[in-house]
Amino acid sequence: MSKKNKMTAIVSKINSLPDFVRVKALSTFFGTFVKFTGTTGIKIEELTNKNAVITLKNKKSVQNHIGSVHAVASILIAESATGYLIGMNVPDTSVPVIKTIKADYVKRAKGDMKAVASLTNKQIEQIRTQEKGETVVKVTVMDADGKEPILMEMVWAWTPKKRK
Repeated sequence: MSKKNKMTAIVSKINSLPDFVRVKALSTFFGTFVKFTGTTGIKIEELTNKNAVITLKNKKSVQNHIGSVHAVASILIAESATGYLIGMNVPDTSVPVIKTIKADYVKRAKGDMKAVASLTNKQIEQIRTQEKGETVVKVTVMDADGKEPILMEMVWAWTPKKRK
């Protein structure tokens, strides 16, 4: 596999911090790197090249008309978790882009939300070695009861930053 990209190098340094500052440091870094996520209050609980865990508190600013986390906010944490994983693995010469988001709302969400995303070793190899491509990134979105009120599918692509 190829060498670490810039994002992975920064995240590796942040991940070496003590637990009590790591989540705040990761969340602040990505909140400044990806401006919109910084406005929502998402927290990056875990981020490696294989796994990402993102949480969002059910607070007034992200609620819908029935008091649960808004549908778009739920999509945001899934898109962020999957996108950060792609970003951790894509070479610095490429740019990741979301290609498809599919969300099936199967039950009412209760309380805070959590998105857990992962990549396989095969996917990581593909992302790091192919100049361009796409992959479905596994993501599970759970509510405070540990139930999965939204079934998500995220397809990410990557292409060279400079076109030939």
